[in-house]
Amino acid sequence: MASALLAWLAPACAVLAQFDASSDYQQIGYADDARHNPVARLQESLARGQVALDYRSQRGYLESLLNALEIDPSSQTLVFSATSMQRDRIGPRAPRALYFNDTTYIGFVQNSSIVEAVTVDDQLGLVFYTFDNVADTRTYFERANQTCLVCHDSQGTMVGGVPMLLALSSVYSLNNTPLKRFSGTGSVEDSTPIQDRWGGWYVTGRHGLQAHLGNILLRDPAQLANLDDYRTWNLDTLADAGFFDTSRYLRDTSDIVALLVLEHQLTVQNQITYVKFKAPAVLRRRGLDDAIDAPAWDALPKAAQQTLSRMLDKLVRQMTMADYAPIGSRISGLAEYEQWFLARGPKDPAGRSLREFDLAGNLFAYPLSYLVYSTGFDTLPAYAKDYVYERLAAYLSGAESFDWNSDYSDEAKRAALEILAATKPDFAPYLRRR
Repeated sequence: MASALLAWLAPACAVLAQFDASSDYQQIGYADDARHNPVARLQESLARGQVALDYRSQRGYLESLLNALEIDPSSQTLVFSATSMQRDRIGPRAPRALYFNDTTYIGFVQNSSIVEAVTVDDQLGLVFYTFDNVADTRTYFERANQTCLVCHDSQGTMVGGVPMLLALSSVYSLNNTPLKRFSGTGSVEDSTPIQDRWGGWYVTGRHGLQAHLGNILLRDPAQLANLDDYRTWNLDTLADAGFFDTSRYLRDTSDIVALLVLEHQLTVQNQITYVKFKAPAVLRRRGLDDAIDAPAWDALPKAAQQTLSRMLDKLVRQMTMADYAPIGSRISGLAEYEQWFLARGPKDPAGRSLREFDLAGNLFAYPLSYLVYSTGFDTLPAYAKDYVYERLAAYLSGAESFDWNSDYSDEAKRAALEILAATKPDFAPYLRRR
């Protein structure tokens, strides 16, 4: 994610997105109440008095909010690109802090009365909120679709696409003007070369001679021709780097491993959301309404299978990290973050986990995303989940040949298959077919 501008909220001057005018959004009921996500559950607990948040003078409810949502502060990454509705408060001297776990993302801006939140709803995919970060609030969270979808719709300001999270990449000037975008026309994904990621971000951690765009601020566009002269390499912390006052943040780091995980997570979550929105909409447009509730892939008519296989194959490809950009030098970050991340997932009887890191040639030790455990994945349409499971079994077992680029060995694939079979009971029948 080069300039990984996680632009969660749209610029204040943008035209409001009329998301309820989109037939695709109506298909999934996106304008309805979002009740099946961690933020909604926390909101309900707060309203009932079952949970109380602690307000602190410097950062308001931030620490308490992260704790309630089970997000560790070690996940902190810092982005200075001014891409939020709070853009006037964000810059190299006052970066926005982002914190996340598998389902929920929190954005904190210094001296602001709101906290930004995005979470994955089991029914609606990615949903957007603001949190009222003032003492003794009783408002807590409010949905923020109208504002956020101006930027966070796959069709841009036209809307009518799919809600998504953005990870862009640009190199900036000292006055925070974008000079060159490295993420192309879309969002940064797993396949984006490391050398093109993290423009607009601060980055800490060890990465050897692996170049990236983090920590770069230029005085003149002409300096783009010699970026190597302006790189800051292998920073353990930002405390003494002179960029900004780190004491105002929960950590003095913007962890490189957390950034890599964030990028992978957005890659897969955006595609899961895409399938949830587009699959039923496409079937309906093709006059295949009866196929929308099909209980399995084989229950779909051939015309429906031909229509949907491409988007589902893309999801399988992303979940197996095919075409993942190679890591040129071993990467290491905060041990605190790596330990927290690893502890959140299940292990097989041999103690193996899909969350284990590689960080030498690949991000993870095994070629299967931990998001296979997510409720977003589990609530895919039944026919979609059936297809993805079948393809995963075929690929990881070696039963079929796939024309995908992957640096993973057959041994690593088999291990991923064994871990999945041992930790997801609903997958076991697919393994027995092989």
